[in-house]
Amino acid sequence: MRALFSGRSKHDYLSDALTLLTGWIREGEQIRRTLAIDDTQHAALTERVKVVADALHLRPEIVRRADQTQIRVGHGNAPLTEGEVLLAARIEDAYRAVTRS
Repeated sequence: MRALFSGRSKHDYLSDALTLLTGWIREGEQIRRTLAIDDTQHAALTERVKVVADALHLRPEIVRRADQTQIRVGHGNAPLTEGEVLLAARIEDAYRAVTRS
């Protein structure tokens, strides 16, 4: 994938990748997503995200409020990384998996 973007800046291709992540909102150097899922789906999603986040050495913020799960990726004081965008994509995969069940 890097070869496709070799002539472009890192920021450009991360921005391009973010446009493919439907539902994610960029807030400065963080991205966030709010999901309307039940408690069981939240628990399953959290477990799946933990496995991926551990492998990437990242710590997303996952908060349960009312009937929604809010996820925030990024530190806010440093630019988004490839790993953080990858984590958001894997969170989307996990979300689809737990809502299909």
